[in-house]
Amino acid sequence: MSTGTTPAPEPLRIGNASGFYGDRFDALREMLTDGPLDVLTGDYLAELTMLILGRDRAKDPTRSYATTFLRQLEDTLGLAVERGVRIVTNAGGLNPAGLADAVRALAERLGLPVRVAHVEGDDLLGARDWGPGVVSANAYLGGGGIAECLRGGADVVVTGRVTDAALVTGPAAAHFGWAADAWDPLAGAVVAGHVLECGTQATGGNYAFFTEISDLRHLGFPLAEIHPDGSAVITKHPGTGGAVTVGTVTAQLLYETAGARYPGPDVTARLDSVRLTQDGPDRVRIHGVRGEAPPPTLKAGLTRLGGHRNEVVFVLTGLDINAKAARVRDQMDTALAKRRPAEVRWTLARTDHHDADVQEEASALLRLVVRDRDPDTVGRAVSGAAVELALASIPGFHLTAPPGKATPYGVFEAAYVPRDDVPHIAVLADGTRTAIPPAPDAEELRPADEPPLPPPLDSGPTRRAPLGLVAGARSGDKGGSANIGVWVRTDDAWRWLVHTLTPDRLRELLPETAGLPVTRHQLPHLRALNFTVDGLLGEGVAAQARFDPQAKAVGEWLRSRHLDIPEALL
Repeated sequence: MSTGTTPAPEPLRIGNASGFYGDRFDALREMLTDGPLDVLTGDYLAELTMLILGRDRAKDPTRSYATTFLRQLEDTLGLAVERGVRIVTNAGGLNPAGLADAVRALAERLGLPVRVAHVEGDDLLGARDWGPGVVSANAYLGGGGIAECLRGGADVVVTGRVTDAALVTGPAAAHFGWAADAWDPLAGAVVAGHVLECGTQATGGNYAFFTEISDLRHLGFPLAEIHPDGSAVITKHPGTGGAVTVGTVTAQLLYETAGARYPGPDVTARLDSVRLTQDGPDRVRIHGVRGEAPPPTLKAGLTRLGGHRNEVVFVLTGLDINAKAARVRDQMDTALAKRRPAEVRWTLARTDHHDADVQEEASALLRLVVRDRDPDTVGRAVSGAAVELALASIPGFHLTAPPGKATPYGVFEAAYVPRDDVPHIAVLADGTRTAIPPAPDAEELRPADEPPLPPPLDSGPTRRAPLGLVAGARSGDKGGSANIGVWVRTDDAWRWLVHTLTPDRLRELLPETAGLPVTRHQLPHLRALNFTVDGLLGEGVAAQARFDPQAKAVGEWLRSRHLDIPEALL
């Protein structure tokens, strides 16, 4: 007998099998075989990847896409067809049409009935003069083209530069029939997409409290169960390694984001509205997400060749480390005086220990990095000068490796272009070309109002201890800026953290940030602070301006720093 109720629709299960170009090769097969999915995504593009593909295109315009993806499909495309799993990927890089043709050829060779579509329009290299040395200029498109390709019956959708979250918003919008101004559901899908985009970072990879995760040997990749209202459950296939907890999801939510408003071409998601709830073992529910109209401009990523660089690392052992460093620097400065590179950077890492039992532990590292537009200035002129000191410098002189030739380095820049100036084209499997209009409304991006501070934690005895005993952190890069997300796990710890970790305190704890603009954002529902440090990474990851060029470990450096922590929290 009918109860008169309509059963809730099944969620859309979207998995991820790649967080970057070079991620685990077998992940595509594992995600197809370890459990049920409706859509499988792969994220292959990053700022550095676009530079690499741009240089590839200069050599061979027919390539410049992520060839790894094509090799992964060799023995998995049949599985996807058999199981009815659609594949959506940005592996098209700078040539999505070329990769789509290659996938069609592969399907034909394998005798598989696969409909392949692609999205184009992001490539703006020829749209204007971007200046000297630019090898790629690509707008970040939203999920509309992906949705149109899926509605047109595609089994595989290949894109170029879209936002990472578009790989989830597109399939979700197509499946649930969301309107283009369904801001809240779209924002929920953006948040779920941001959690999935870096693969196993959502299941315990690079996690601050990694010792709490029992199985880190072979992490499972994440998936999201998307519901019609845009809420989602982040989980993974049963029996796979790692863990999905409020902590692992929080860490990924903070990765490479900034303020409470997270803008994109489809929607601006309010990260200050996100609620996370443990929904069972390896299940975290994302709900309460609110969205707003996106900005009237699209971000475009530009990569250019910035010049050439070289690097020499001198090993200083035993006594008088500072004096030895000064002597080597003076000798190299003298040798380079006639042809001095445009940029010369020295850093001394005091990795040496007093009265060490192991020679390596008695040694410090003196690093020289030079940059110049002229490869000869930073090539043999630098390497030769370093080698010639072998018998004429400090006692114990040696290098970590023989110095090499000058190598080119790249620079990433962000530009913003009116969205109406960027074509967004869905090329369906039958060749039909459909223009995708921008979102139906737009709002200029503005900072969110900072929420009121909670009452400070009652005073009590404190102990000098590392911040990491009570707080997790995750850091990353956005161009030349570093982002550091810091979160705690109790309300009392939040009351202490939000009053203690100010921008000035951050600069004290991380002296390399002194003098740089530091912006702090509060996310109370996540018990988190997100800091943006402008300029810490120079001209971005490809320029390799510092020891940790992507700021991957800045958060762990911060957690290792000591400050006065209430004993009640320890």
